[in-house]
Amino acid sequence: MQLDHQMGSNSETEKTVMMKEEEVKLDELPSALLSTIMTKLDIASICSLASTSSTFRSCYRQILSFLPNFHLLEIAPSGELLRPLLPPNPYLKTLKLDCARLDDSAIPLLVKPSLHDLCLHNCADFSGKLLSQIGIQCKDLRSLYLGSVAEKRGRSIHISDLEELLTGCSNLEALILMFDVSLFLRHNFAQVWASASENLTSLEIGYISSVTVTELLSSNLGSHLSLNPVQPSMLPNIQKLCLSVDYITDAMVGTISKVLAFLTHLDLRDAPLIEPRVTFDLTNAGLQQINQHGRLKHLSLVRRQEFLITSFRRVNDQGLLLMEEKCANMESICLGGFCRVTDTGFKTILHACSHLYKFKVTYGTQLTDLVFHDISLTSLALTHVSLRWCNLLTNNAVFSLASNKELKVLDLRDCRSLGDEALRAIGTLPGLKVLLLDGSDITDAGLSYLRPCVINTLFALSLRGCKRLTDKCITTLFADCGALELRELDLSNLPNLSDNGVLQLAKSRIPFFELRMRQCPLIGDTSIMALASMLVDEARWHGSSLRLLDLYNCGGITQLAFRWLKRPYFPRLKWLGVTGSVNRDMVDALARSRPFLHVACHGEELGADTYDLSDGLYTHDYDEVDEFEQWLLEADVDTEDEEMGDAEINEELIV
Repeated sequence: MQLDHQMGSNSETEKTVMMKEEEVKLDELPSALLSTIMTKLDIASICSLASTSSTFRSCYRQILSFLPNFHLLEIAPSGELLRPLLPPNPYLKTLKLDCARLDDSAIPLLVKPSLHDLCLHNCADFSGKLLSQIGIQCKDLRSLYLGSVAEKRGRSIHISDLEELLTGCSNLEALILMFDVSLFLRHNFAQVWASASENLTSLEIGYISSVTVTELLSSNLGSHLSLNPVQPSMLPNIQKLCLSVDYITDAMVGTISKVLAFLTHLDLRDAPLIEPRVTFDLTNAGLQQINQHGRLKHLSLVRRQEFLITSFRRVNDQGLLLMEEKCANMESICLGGFCRVTDTGFKTILHACSHLYKFKVTYGTQLTDLVFHDISLTSLALTHVSLRWCNLLTNNAVFSLASNKELKVLDLRDCRSLGDEALRAIGTLPGLKVLLLDGSDITDAGLSYLRPCVINTLFALSLRGCKRLTDKCITTLFADCGALELRELDLSNLPNLSDNGVLQLAKSRIPFFELRMRQCPLIGDTSIMALASMLVDEARWHGSSLRLLDLYNCGGITQLAFRWLKRPYFPRLKWLGVTGSVNRDMVDALARSRPFLHVACHGEELGADTYDLSDGLYTHDYDEVDEFEQWLLEADVDTEDEEMGDAEINEELIV
């Protein structure tokens, strides 16, 4: 028996030894297999992997020449850093890049004949040459995004650059020009667009005058009467049109609706500098012209108060009543600045659209609870609801809305009459992902209604300006909460939130991507220390997972906190908001030591417009770029520490 046991034991030992001998480390796999695996990763992950071993580094050098996709939007590399990452590659199909540190000299790196999808953000230091070279080189391009082109002083775009782009990219299907195209001369603007791809179905422009839009599309109306039968139709197949204009007018809306027969998505925004006259405004007559071809699914008409407190003063309930028959098939409606429309108009639209899933109203100054009183009796299955600056709404409206159990996004910012009873209703929504309650009258105790159901599903929560909240709101929401999906939290402008609350937040170990705590007078250095040293996940990393941290105008922050903002703390941080007057030298030294960190110290809001409520904005793809940043920089940490140390010494001398 003992011999059998000994033989069995020896057999198990031999198996264990054999298994260990058969184990193969990842970097010992064939290079061809490793290269194939690495091509499935994003560029940041590939470079991070390359920094771990010579085998991966060798594969990295090979795959850059046949990588199909190159996406790098988390940081803005310089031309010197980008050049080795973009060698000649005939297989590159998609390129997405932040060009904030690039100029015309980088055009040969970016413009590749093989590209189908090109997305270039922050091109302020480029000239119109970027457009013309894309038209010359990228003949197979299907989708193009260009942001902020030539916005830097001394840069310019000529109409011929636009013409070269539109003529050359004859297969273009989606075009987004996020800059001011009104700089082009109007007299031949329409003629240039006549050469645009017939495959173009989606067009978005950052800024254009309404007169230019009307003139551009009016040439189509004239073509039907023309003696020349071969005169090309302007933008004949556009299905999606998104424009930011000076004024939304009847003439422009009517022309768009009449000419673009296949239009399914119309998004128009304006921000008037002066109060518009009747000929430069939207009226009931203009609304009546919308959706003449009956294909419209998504409609957004928004007047922003960016420069002037204004609204669509010439539109009332009658205008929306005239739209009723044309709204039956709409799935998404966004109305901003319709201050003369009452419950009658809004309710008419809401009940006319049986397929509606997204309903958004901003500055609905006459919208009340009655709009939603009998919404449970309809067939509506709303998933996105935004009612911002609708100050007449009360808890009763939220109770009615909560009958839509499929709600995923609920934006009730600046509805100041909402209180804890609204939270009770919200707490019954099992799939809520985004909840925005800025400026409401809720309390610490009321937040308990979000547990245990809603807090487990939320991705983004904003409690900005809810003045009655204290440190207790943190324990109410997050004590013993376990693993959460919450990644974005806004606790700004809470006068009673202190370091104690942030300490409780750090103890929760929630791996936040974005944390906003601007204008909280009781937040100080202790909060930054706690966030910098928090243990997020013992199995993965020690330290903060934050990509964005906004601490602007927090009263207790001193120069001591800046020691915790330099590397290796906050390794993934890309956006930081602080008050520059705390210590300008230390702010500048921090910016120099972390060149890929965007440091804002003038009170500007950080990051993109996170809560725009456009579809797909709530699943941010944050790459793990900390090792990648280190790989790019190959920085001398001692030098950085010396700079920060000098700034600290200067501060002490001043004191």
